Amino acid sequence: MQKVMFNHFNINVSDIERSAEFYERALGLKRVGNLDAPDGSYKILYLGDGNTSFRLELTWLRDKVGKYDLGDNEFHLAFETDDYEAAHARHKAMGCICYENPEMGIYFISDPDNYWLEVLPAKR
Repeated sequence: MQKVMFNHFNINVSDIERSAEFYERALGLKRVGNLDAPDGSYKILYLGDGNTSFRLELTWLRDKVGKYDLGDNEFHLAFETDDYEAAHARHKAMGCICYENPEMGIYFISDPDNYWLEVLPAKR
């Protein structure tokens, strides 16, 4: 079978700079590339973790009006941390924890556009 690898995951955002700042502060993701439409109709910003080639693609669309409809928000990205307690403390201080499941040892944070992001300890 042909080898297939993850490349990126896209989310549309209402304010690309606000989202980029959130992802850097909350999860340590850094800017690794960008693409802007010549006519200004969209901006794409790629974020990476510095450890893998996987990228989070943030897309801003000039003509989008209103909030994005995330439905029941059933999909999410999961992030692993080697210092779960420090991550939890940082996210609590940021006020972005939206759901906790202590029995499973996980919690979720919400980004500026209300996308849910799971945080779990390394080596589960």
